[in-house]
Amino acid sequence: MIQLLKTKIGRLRLLGFLEGISLLLLIAVAVPMKYYFHNPSLTKNLGPIHGALFLLFMMNTLSVGVEQNWKFKTTTWKIILACFIPFGTFYIDKKILRKL
Repeated sequence: MIQLLKTKIGRLRLLGFLEGISLLLLIAVAVPMKYYFHNPSLTKNLGPIHGALFLLFMMNTLSVGVEQNWKFKTTTWKIILACFIPFGTFYIDKKILRKL
């Protein structure tokens, strides 16, 4: 785990994992609590956390892409697109980021 944090790509992978987990918790736990149990407290707390992780992942993707000289048409846009697809960060980690 510590090795993962030593590189920018490692930190990007970690952010992608955290963003994916936060979305999973939001969809699987917080939203059902809000609508079935009429308790919106978890969505009020977890929503902004997920949003912040999403933005951090986007900014770090662009930063790493520039630093690593990724071609936008072949790598960067795929990683950015993954943010907009539910659980896409897990897929992109396996197909692209892990290999880098």
